[in-house]
Amino acid sequence: MLFGLWLDQPVWAIFALLAVPFATLSALLCLAAHVRRTRPLIVRLGAGMVPTYFTALATLLALLTGFVANDAWERQRSAARTLQAERANALALYDLSLASVSDMHNIRTALAEYLDLVITQEWPRMGEGGYAPQAGSGLRHLLEAVSDPKITAEAGAPTHAALLSAAMALRADRGERLALSQTASDGTKWLTLLILAALTLVALGLVHTEHRPAQATVLTTFSLAMVATLGLIALHERPFDGPLAMSAEPLIIARAAVTGPAP
Repeated sequence: MLFGLWLDQPVWAIFALLAVPFATLSALLCLAAHVRRTRPLIVRLGAGMVPTYFTALATLLALLTGFVANDAWERQRSAARTLQAERANALALYDLSLASVSDMHNIRTALAEYLDLVITQEWPRMGEGGYAPQAGSGLRHLLEAVSDPKITAEAGAPTHAALLSAAMALRADRGERLALSQTASDGTKWLTLLILAALTLVALGLVHTEHRPAQATVLTTFSLAMVATLGLIALHERPFDGPLAMSAEPLIIARAAVTGPAP
């Protein structure tokens, strides 16, 4: 829950929330390494430390960061593919209704109403992992119109089968879109990532206790790299929420085509 809340913040706030713990820990390490009372302890802890020690931590951190980044970007790609598929299936249903020799005005009307409900009512709720029951009712109304047995007699079985296939694909796309929007952020992976980053930062600070400028440079560079990386990953963690939330533009385009004048 805590990690979900910080992902809801603006872009600058996300980076600031990440920068504060890294800056605090770096300052404490630098202070402890050069204050008279604590310096002997820090020097003793870092004495004899070999590069293999912090290399192992850095390797674990890099592997986990790659895993988390891949998970976030894959979710973003899946959301984009699902949205484009939903638009394509809506337009396919519309084109099939126009290509048929029979009048399918009721199907086009039901499709336009469904798309309008998704855009105006369901899309705003998806940012909170919700959905609109009205959109579900609109989809059922569309399926009822497409499932009318009269279509087979008037337009032929192949056309009716193609209409049903497009309508069911549209239903599957909505389900996939809602599933992606309702996927909660896994706080454990972010907690593990931050713990490994903190341990790596401590290891780098202990290795460079002898030279204050070198220690400050290493800690600052590592902190900036982690804040930038984790911040960019966090922005893509939830595709339908946050500062980089996906737009309903593909569905808006489909609705405009459906509600426009028939060619």
